[in-house]
Amino acid sequence: MASSAGTDISHLSADQQAALEQYTQVTAQDVKDAVALLERSQWNVQIAIAKFFDGEGPDPVAEAIAARDQAPQQQPRHENLQESLLASSGPYGRPRPRERPDPAPRIVPQPTTTRRTPFLLAIIFAPFNFGYRAVSAFFRTFVYIFAFLPPSLRPRSITTTMTSGFRGSKGRRMLMPPDTAARFRREFEEEYGTNALPFHEGGFAQALDLAKRDLKFLLIVLMSPEHDDTESFTRDTLLAPEVTSFINEPANNIILWGGNVLDSEAYQVAAEYNCTKFPFSCLVCLTPKEGSTRMSIVKRLAGPLSSSTYLAEIQTAINKYAPDLAGVRAERTAQQVVRNLRTEQDDAYERSLARDRERARQRKEAEAAVAATEKKAQEEAEATERRERQKQQWRRWRATTIKPEPDTSANPKNVVRLALMMPIVGRIVRRFSAETTVEELYAFVECYDILTTNPELNGEDEKKEADDGDDIDLPAEKPEDYVHEYGFRIASPMPRVVYEPDNKATLSDRIGRSGNLIVELGTAESDSESESEEL
Repeated sequence: MASSAGTDISHLSADQQAALEQYTQVTAQDVKDAVALLERSQWNVQIAIAKFFDGEGPDPVAEAIAARDQAPQQQPRHENLQESLLASSGPYGRPRPRERPDPAPRIVPQPTTTRRTPFLLAIIFAPFNFGYRAVSAFFRTFVYIFAFLPPSLRPRSITTTMTSGFRGSKGRRMLMPPDTAARFRREFEEEYGTNALPFHEGGFAQALDLAKRDLKFLLIVLMSPEHDDTESFTRDTLLAPEVTSFINEPANNIILWGGNVLDSEAYQVAAEYNCTKFPFSCLVCLTPKEGSTRMSIVKRLAGPLSSSTYLAEIQTAINKYAPDLAGVRAERTAQQVVRNLRTEQDDAYERSLARDRERARQRKEAEAAVAATEKKAQEEAEATERRERQKQQWRRWRATTIKPEPDTSANPKNVVRLALMMPIVGRIVRRFSAETTVEELYAFVECYDILTTNPELNGEDEKKEADDGDDIDLPAEKPEDYVHEYGFRIASPMPRVVYEPDNKATLSDRIGRSGNLIVELGTAESDSESESEEL
């Protein structure tokens, strides 16, 4: 079967061909490119379509699956029935127990605590202490004198004492693990010269934890300066070029840790790892078959060995357990990729949830703002309506309190004649009593429409209600908690004088017996605001 582009897809299975047909119907991509993209997508049509439209990036799931599938498998063993029976049975046909590597303990050196000798015992043993110090000083002087002799003429015991730092079998001053490792490397270079061995710079516990975490092999090398084979083993075996290059090869995943048994930490390692002969080497690694968290001793090398034998033994042990470590490493990589993917998904979900919460909060705030605005507008409208009703009630009440026009025949000197030019009504002429205040003149202008509509309010029967007037349902009573503000001003044209509403100043005092006045809409506050805007 071939496609229209000439690409042979006959080797594909029926499911793969169906997936290819479904994918090409949606994307209309060339068959050759479609097959390649589907193979990279594990023949998942949804993933391939998403990659086609959104762009193809790194696929963590595919990487995890590939890492898991590419985990190296342990090579199968081929043996016949006779070899199996011989290997699985001991003498007399008894089954041989399965060999398991010894566990590799984690050793953390404990600092030695010195106790102060009681005063009485110090006095009793003072002569012995003094004698020991005298003998030690004499012996040091003796060693110092023989140190100038050539190595060939110098006694062996003196050379050994000098090499070990003149500490004897009691060991040396205990240091912290990093300092002990630095001292070992320094003494090793001073004794054997500069070398390429990558000794670990930390303590034994740190090296063991590092090998366990990174799934590497830990090669332990313990040396005793007092042993006769130490120098030959170090120069001919450990420092051999093939051994050094093998240890430094990154593909072998080896961590090298060395120690001097005169140090407390190395001495404890030698005791726990059953070191019976020097020089001693030990290979430690994680053994998944014995437990996912167990470090085991997979090889011990004691005594002097040639470089070829030493290297062959280490290679054999590494080749035996390397596939298991590679499988665990691949499994951890796949788990880490899945964990990272899950973390990214959780982070994306949290970000989306945070965005939704923020949108919901903004929506609630907007709704609350709209509700507050509507409520405020409603309250303002109600307040305006209430104030307007109070104003109309005040005008109706005030209209009943305005005094009627006085009679000029009785006493013309007590009458003030005013001509008022009003905005809508026009020019009107009215007489007022000389004792009428300016505020009452303002009230007359404010209630003029009510007085003209209900002339009886301006007569003696002030409390009689009109039959067909406006605001007939409002009581002619003064509203409570209301202060009326006039929306106009009364002024004289020539010269221009503005008469503010005053309850004490009378018309005769401010205007005289007659005058022409103009009613101007607006207040002093509005005029000041308009002047400030013009400025």
